[in-house]
Amino acid sequence: MEQLLSIMRELREKCPWDQQQTPESLTRYAIEEAYEVEEAVRSGKTEDVRDELGDLLLQVVFQSQMYSEQGAFNFQDVVQAISDKLIRRHPHVFQAEQFSKLSSEDVAILWKKIKAQEKQGKPCARLDDVKHAPALVQAEEIQKNVAKIGFDFPDVDGAFGKLEEELGEFKEAMVGQKSDEILEEFGDCLFSLVNVGRKLGISSEMALLGTIHKFRTRFALMEHQAIQQNLNIEDLSLTELDQLWEQAKQELKQRATHENNKNSVNQQRAD
Repeated sequence: MEQLLSIMRELREKCPWDQQQTPESLTRYAIEEAYEVEEAVRSGKTEDVRDELGDLLLQVVFQSQMYSEQGAFNFQDVVQAISDKLIRRHPHVFQAEQFSKLSSEDVAILWKKIKAQEKQGKPCARLDDVKHAPALVQAEEIQKNVAKIGFDFPDVDGAFGKLEEELGEFKEAMVGQKSDEILEEFGDCLFSLVNVGRKLGISSEMALLGTIHKFRTRFALMEHQAIQQNLNIEDLSLTELDQLWEQAKQELKQRATHENNKNSVNQQRAD
């Protein structure tokens, strides 16, 4: 571990890219690495899991080094903080003589009780209960939370009207060409679109993941079609790319229709 910490210190001293980074600029990479750990675990490839866990650990070490440079805390402080928390929240393990024969349900109740005690005396807001998560998930959870106290549109039409309003403001920001306003209004549009989905019973996260999967599948087929036609996809014009896209779209539709018909026949035979 000391080797990794030493490497990180040297990178901050000698590497221009590492020197330019800030805690804020690195947060996106921590999120990306966490997703890659999940993907590696799902793949079942242990070497990939090992490598991705290392990449995620690097983010912890990198952030710790930057805060150490500010005199705030260092990596050892991070390790000590999580160690103290684990011991504090597991009295049934580290003070076993006082908490014997607890069921998993008892442990869960005890965990919540300890967390509540830790929060005593700290400012508490309603949305503190919404955990940090992917932005789409977090937006939906925030909207669900405030809807419980009536801070919500009465129906999907109201939510859609708000979306149209935000889109209008986004267009105005684009005309003004002020990057800060464009970013803010774009975020407002996304938040409002998530709210429309929520009112329709649609998970924005699942909907977007479905679209990403669809795009990946079509684009992979585009590349395959280009190779079959002895074309270099990087040299094609937008018109030619659009043609390949439509070809891929139609082929995937035909495959889906064939698969549905096949399943229908098999179901009839089973009946």
